[in-house]
Amino acid sequence: MQDSSDITRLLQRWSAGDTAAFDQLIPLVYERMRQLAHNRLRGESDGSLDTTALVHEAYLRLVDAPQRHLVNRGHFLALASRVMRNLLVDHARARQAAKRGDGITAVELHEEAWIADADLDMVVDLDRALARLEQLEERQSRILEQRYFGGMTLEEIAAALDISLATVKRDLRSARAWLVSEMARDAA
Repeated sequence: MQDSSDITRLLQRWSAGDTAAFDQLIPLVYERMRQLAHNRLRGESDGSLDTTALVHEAYLRLVDAPQRHLVNRGHFLALASRVMRNLLVDHARARQAAKRGDGITAVELHEEAWIADADLDMVVDLDRALARLEQLEERQSRILEQRYFGGMTLEEIAAALDISLATVKRDLRSARAWLVSEMARDAA
């Protein structure tokens, strides 16, 4: 990946309204976004959404997103995490609608690429649970979103949220426990 100062400079220009900076930024972060998308879609069986399609859809949504103050690579990855979450949820809802309400089984959380091991339709249930968590503990919801949808490292999350690594670890443990309990309750 390109030097993080180049990425930071381009993010600051894009945040200030320079759309050309975004066009220069995407090639620098494209491979990371492809890697994240690939990990999230591994095992997706219907073929209607692939890595390239997810990255391109994310790009289009990022281009159309209202200008935000993004000061570094971590902030950009946090925004990309939100965009990928929304895309995956939209895709999963469309598949559910096509199936006319087939049953959904419980999701098991794994640290790495958990979506790959579960049916993508579980993303809708996870999204609902994260929305409830956001009402209770917004920061914990953001940490889960950035970790599982964005594939961000704990250090990247700490930088993006401007909190300590210890706080990220503590909040992640708490958020995971709450989420597992919540998802189990919903499945029952």
